[in-house]
Amino acid sequence: MEKEKVTAAEVSGLLEEMRDEAQRAVLMRFFKTGAGQYGEGDQFLGLKVPQTRAIVREAKLLVPLDEIAVLVSSPWHEVRLAGFLLLVEEMKAALPKRKDSAEAADAKATRRKEIADFYLKWARQANNWDLVDLSCEYVLGPHLLLDCADCMPTLLALARSENLWEQRIAIVSTFHFIRNGIFGPTFAIVDLLMGHGHDLIHKAMGWMLREVGKRDKAFLVDYLERNADRLPRTTLRYAIEKFPEPERKAWLARR
Repeated sequence: MEKEKVTAAEVSGLLEEMRDEAQRAVLMRFFKTGAGQYGEGDQFLGLKVPQTRAIVREAKLLVPLDEIAVLVSSPWHEVRLAGFLLLVEEMKAALPKRKDSAEAADAKATRRKEIADFYLKWARQANNWDLVDLSCEYVLGPHLLLDCADCMPTLLALARSENLWEQRIAIVSTFHFIRNGIFGPTFAIVDLLMGHGHDLIHKAMGWMLREVGKRDKAFLVDYLERNADRLPRTTLRYAIEKFPEPERKAWLARR
């Protein structure tokens, strides 16, 4: 793919050439694609993530957004993943560097907004947990942290969506804030999703709380002291996973 631009057809063609029927059957079970399951109807080529990443490495920064739109609209899970991973690469290229001139910094900020807006437009195409988890933190997170005076309107709008995947995007996107020592958005989104009925949201909330605790246990303990009795049990279990066993047992007993 040594050329100025790469098309969606070229990317998807390379992925489809690696189709693996045996692995396809495994993935369709793992990602719950059966009737009534969260991934109902999703179709897999049978590729492992490193195979998809290898194609993305070849094509990164060469696929225009209108072609990425074709990729994320694909019925094939791995092709959609490639589209979202290409967006991750676009956002990485738009992150600020110390040597940037004022003009370059402004151009990058404009580009970050363009990429983030594109992601939000196509967010529902990230319709399984891996597509969400491998993209939102790296695409939406940097834009919200760097370019928005207040990240909460976007996160709250996603959390209040009726769409499961947009709701998961809301909580997992806060991982970028956690990595930068900012915990408020995570707690706010957990508060909003506290009564959610789906296990995929419970697990994501617990995962983010655990990440807060890995960086500042006191912050997490303070939050749990006030909210443990309201958290879904799965969320609490995930949140305290790194605690010593006696502490874990004590928290679970309280719950």
